[in-house]
Amino acid sequence: MSNRTLNLDDTLYQYVLDHSIREHPAQEALRAATRSHPYAGMQISPEQGQFMGLLIKLMGARRTIEIGVFTGYSALAVALALPEDGKLMACDISNEYTQIGQPFWEQAQVRHKIDLQLRPALETLDARLAAGEAGQYDFAFIDADKTSYDGYYERCLQLLRSGGLVAIDNTLWSGKVATRDTSADTVALQALNIKLHHDARIDLSLLPIGDGLTLARKR
Repeated sequence: MSNRTLNLDDTLYQYVLDHSIREHPAQEALRAATRSHPYAGMQISPEQGQFMGLLIKLMGARRTIEIGVFTGYSALAVALALPEDGKLMACDISNEYTQIGQPFWEQAQVRHKIDLQLRPALETLDARLAAGEAGQYDFAFIDADKTSYDGYYERCLQLLRSGGLVAIDNTLWSGKVATRDTSADTVALQALNIKLHHDARIDLSLLPIGDGLTLARKR
């Protein structure tokens, strides 16, 4: 019995992977292709990807947003969970990084579900709002530059329907949010966590998955 979240050592973490993960071969291959990348640590874990896919299916989501694609593993996880006519608007600024994942999107036969937008995400989100798309999306995943998180959150909240879900990555930031670290990223995440805790527009859960995953359901 435990009244708090378990700490996972390597043995227990491997048990979680061995008894839960059901990756598509393209997901395994993409993780392998990213493993030697200098910024491989930016890729979400397989258990987080699977959890997000389950959320997509539970919600019956059809229109989704991703901010921060990197090599495309999280986009692949979401696209695989979407129905055949589902769409993911994937926002990033790096053609170099996103090109790594695209062959694996093709391999998994989900490339047609992913609308890759290569420009600053705030521009893409503002354009969708200006086009009258507020309230038309089901799910958004935020995993990009931390100092812009608040701006991404506010726009995603407008684009989501009532009952839609924002998932925000790195909200524990390797534990730095609970310290007096004064780096810009940490300060931005601390401020966002405080804001979300008191935001009456949402239902909230901050989960110790990966580097911290916050779920905010629009009321």
